[in-house]
Amino acid sequence: MGNSDRLDPGVRGLVGLSAALAAADAGARREALRVAGRHASRAEVEEVLLQAHLFVGFPIVLNAFGVWREMTAEGAGSSRGDAAAPPGGDGAHDSAAAGEALCRAVYGRSYERLRRNLGRLHAALDRWIVEDGYGRTLSRPGLSVETRELCIVALLAAGGHEAQLRAHLRGALNVGAAAEHVEAALGIGIETARPAGGRGAEPDRLWKMWAEAGSRVEKRSCSST
Repeated sequence: MGNSDRLDPGVRGLVGLSAALAAADAGARREALRVAGRHASRAEVEEVLLQAHLFVGFPIVLNAFGVWREMTAEGAGSSRGDAAAPPGGDGAHDSAAAGEALCRAVYGRSYERLRRNLGRLHAALDRWIVEDGYGRTLSRPGLSVETRELCIVALLAAGGHEAQLRAHLRGALNVGAAAEHVEAALGIGIETARPAGGRGAEPDRLWKMWAEAGSRVEKRSCSST
């Protein structure tokens, strides 16, 4: 299951990098950066690193950027152009409105329930996730929303974050990612967790989760036609 060859080499490299950021092996992260830099643009690699702070925290992302800067300074970075990551996403647009729109697209019918649940946890947490997470970070230019979601799926699978993974498996489909691409991203996350010492959950459980997510979206689509 989860044939990674279904993904474009550039997307596959970015998804593999995202998964590696959730694993415990610094060497695996360095190799993932090298592979991603070979097949994707510098801007795309940096967008994957930037969005990862939402899931793995600043320390890992800062360290990864340090390695990436060494690679690009040595000329070992992207072979698809040396453009820096685009500006935007940092006050260039209405972060609240952009975040609400993207979050609604990802969560679909579950959006209102998500906001209620976040609000019950803490009002600030609700605001940060929507405005900063979805608005300032995930709405940035430079990477398609479909690719962002594929990267998130792989990272969450590698990190063993099952509740969030379930939501983003559906979310990736909701924003238009092909089912075979979501399956490939999930497979990359599962495989990354094993040798790299990640905290991934039992693979069989995650594949069952994927089957259920795909089935629910398919049923919803059929009922709307």
